[in-house]
Amino acid sequence: MADIFDVIADGTRRDILRLLLDRDSDPRSSGTSVSQIVNELGVSQPTISKHLKVLRGAELVTVREEGQHRYYSLSPEPLDVVDDWLVPFLSSEAYDAEPAAALPEQAVAAAELVGRAAASAKHAVTSVFGKRSAR
Repeated sequence: MADIFDVIADGTRRDILRLLLDRDSDPRSSGTSVSQIVNELGVSQPTISKHLKVLRGAELVTVREEGQHRYYSLSPEPLDVVDDWLVPFLSSEAYDAEPAAALPEQAVAAAELVGRAAASAKHAVTSVFGKRSAR
């Protein structure tokens, strides 16, 4: 298996993961086809296929085959390694503030959710504006 950090270092693969996350949150979704990914990201089919192969190898996506069509879904468990590595850098102690343990458990959980949402929003905005400025 490829190093998870190498896998997610590529912006196109992160865009694919984000797209799959967004689509998997729809209860009607039963996976996302390669053509849907190509259309949404505006990247060639061979490039998307290459990145999906890497994501499959890292077990970040699962694939369901129906005839000649393949439908991909996110499998985020391998990202736990990234989360475990990153959390110490995000703790309040790293910023010489009061330790997070001094906060009520609900406040810590809420702060973590807000931080993750902010990071996701930043990535989404950067991805959208980065693609538009390249056109």
